[in-house]
Amino acid sequence: MPAAIVCGVMGAIQARINSDLAAELDDGFAASAISFGTGLVILLLLLVIMPTVRHLAARFWRELRSREFPWYLAIGGVGGAVYVLGQAFSVSLLGVALFIVCVVAGQTVTGLVVDRVGLGPGGVRHLTPLRVLGAALMVVSVVLAMSRGFSTQAPWYLLALPMVAGVAMGLQQATNGRVTQHSGHFLVATLGNFVVGTAVLALAASMHMLAAGAPQALPPNPLLYLGGPIGIVFIAMAAYLAGPLGVLTLAMSTIAGQIVGSVVIDAIAAPGHLTVTTVAGAALTLLAAVLAASSRRRA
Repeated sequence: MPAAIVCGVMGAIQARINSDLAAELDDGFAASAISFGTGLVILLLLLVIMPTVRHLAARFWRELRSREFPWYLAIGGVGGAVYVLGQAFSVSLLGVALFIVCVVAGQTVTGLVVDRVGLGPGGVRHLTPLRVLGAALMVVSVVLAMSRGFSTQAPWYLLALPMVAGVAMGLQQATNGRVTQHSGHFLVATLGNFVVGTAVLALAASMHMLAAGAPQALPPNPLLYLGGPIGIVFIAMAAYLAGPLGVLTLAMSTIAGQIVGSVVIDAIAAPGHLTVTTVAGAALTLLAAVLAASSRRRA
């Protein structure tokens, strides 16, 4: 669980980097495609120096073509792409805080359902009072942590967009775990994510470019291109941890890491903006993740 929390912190750092890149390019679609694309290039280079992973990836591709492994469990990268696109469409209208709360609600409920039906690699994980309590506390904690940034000007039906993004993220973690379990290596699932996600985002960025024109020139700051490498670590760790933790505990732990990471980033970048409710909400997310994990250990 601590590893999953660290994974979430890295996700918060990645979000900040991608946000800065989008601001420099004045194009969130292009920034998302660049982030996924650089990650894909790095993974392809890793295949050159890692013959075992290359062999496993080739074998998994043959199993997909022969339908030995269901294709719909190998498109987890769509979840990441949907999350990024949902962010591009709705953050400007809902505000970051409300977007995150809706994503967390969708991801947490999906984790409960996925574990109950056994879609994840750990098989069926029954609902227990502690797991349900932890899931509810997670949503409340994130609402508390993000309450200062709520925007109420957007129409209510736009809340569906980030909720769908949260559902997509939950399904992504489940399917990545299944691919890791079947293929024998978490980098196979990670590679599949970046192939599918890059294809979806490149198509979306191309369509946006045709409609709105080309983005600004690429910024020279190399730090703005670290979103892809961080994304590799984030997705790879999540794919590896989905089996031992279960999708719900993994989701809640990474959410806790993202909220805590965001608080730390804000404390460094803009310490005057932190409030007691933000810090208290971030601390409660950790408690919610611990509740879910303790239920798993008892079972």
